[in-house]
Amino acid sequence: MPDINVALIGYAFMGKAHSNAWRQVSAFFSPRLRPRMKVICGRTRAAVEEAASRYGWEETATDWREVVAREDIDIVDVSTPGDSHAKIAIAAARAGKTVFCEKPLANSVREAERMLAAVERAGVAHMICHNYRRVPAVVLAKRLIDAGEVGTIRHFRGTYLQDWIVDPSFPLVWRLDKAKAGSGALGDIGSHVIDLARMLVGEIAEVAGATETFVKQRPLPGHPKKQGRVTVDDAAIAAVRFAGGAIGTIEATRMARGRKNYNRFEINGSKGSLAFDLERLNELEVCLSDGPIETRGFRTILVTERAHPYIEAWWPPGHIVGWEHTFTHTVFDLLEAVADRRVPTPSFVDGVRNQRVLEAIERAARTRRWVRVKGVA
Repeated sequence: MPDINVALIGYAFMGKAHSNAWRQVSAFFSPRLRPRMKVICGRTRAAVEEAASRYGWEETATDWREVVAREDIDIVDVSTPGDSHAKIAIAAARAGKTVFCEKPLANSVREAERMLAAVERAGVAHMICHNYRRVPAVVLAKRLIDAGEVGTIRHFRGTYLQDWIVDPSFPLVWRLDKAKAGSGALGDIGSHVIDLARMLVGEIAEVAGATETFVKQRPLPGHPKKQGRVTVDDAAIAAVRFAGGAIGTIEATRMARGRKNYNRFEINGSKGSLAFDLERLNELEVCLSDGPIETRGFRTILVTERAHPYIEAWWPPGHIVGWEHTFTHTVFDLLEAVADRRVPTPSFVDGVRNQRVLEAIERAARTRRWVRVKGVA
C-alpha cells in the first residue's frame, strides 16, 4: 500500500473533522493509497502547532503558498474560510496536486468557475466536501430512487435548522461577514440542502427566494461594547423547480431556537416516499406502495446492516455510526478515485452548479421574481 502525502490548510472546526478522517481511514477501510498526514498549515504558529500535536500531523507551516509548492505533497485539503478557497485551490491545481475543498466551493460563481477551470486545465483530481452524501442512510435513499422504488419524484422538502446565533449578544464572527463567508445560512448550511437535492432529485432549474437578517448589529469579537454590521443572511427560504419536473422547498436558518443541527429532507414520488433527519442519521424513513393497504405507511429502517453502504468497515448491526464517520467515508472515496486516476463526486463541477443555485436564490430574493439557474435547460 503506497503512501500519499496530505497537506491540510486550516486547523479549526473543519480542520479537526478532516484530521480525524485522514487519521481513521486506513484503520477501518483498506484504501489502496495510505494517507500520510504530512503537514498542517495555519496563520497562527502556536495554534497550528497545538493542532498538529493533538490531531497527528507530522509538520506545521504558516504559509500555505510554500506548502502547496512542495514536491512531496500530493493532496491539498482546503478547510479555510470561503474567501481563501479559490486562491489556495487554484495554486494547488497549478502545482499538480489533488484538491479537496470544503463547501461551499467559493464565495461567488465567478470564483467557483475559475477553480473548476484550474483543476480541469491541470488535469488533477478534485472533490468538494459535501460529506452528507456519504451518510449510509442517504446513500441508501439514492439507491432506492435509482432503482425506481419511489417512482417519479414529485416533491422535495429540505430544511437545515440551527440556533447557534439566536442570541443577539453572540459576536460578529467571520461567518457573519460576507467578505469572508460569501453568504450566511444560505451558503453555510443551505448549500448542503441544495447538494442533497441535486444528488437525489436532479438539477434545479428555477428558483424563487427570500432572505432575512434578523439581528443586524452584533458585538465585535473581543470588544463587547462595540457593534459591527452583520452582512449576511440569518435565514433563507426558496421554492424550486427541478429540470425533471418535481417542485420543492429549501429552507436554511441559524435562528431556529431548539434546533442544533436539524438537516431533514422528505421526497415524495408516484410510488413512495423517503425521509431523513441528520439528528437521527442511522435511520431512513421509507414508505412504499407495496403490501396491503391496511399496513402501508412510513417504516423506519435502521441503516446499520453489513449490506448497507460503508457499514461493513465499522461495527456490528445496531452499533451506530456518527457525524464524524461521514468525513472518513468521503476521504476513503477520494483516495480510491485518486488510485483509479479519476475525478470523484461531488467534484468542482458540482461545486459550481451548487454555487449557481445559491446565486440564483440570492438574486430571486433581491428581485422578488423567479430566476433561472445558469446552465440548466
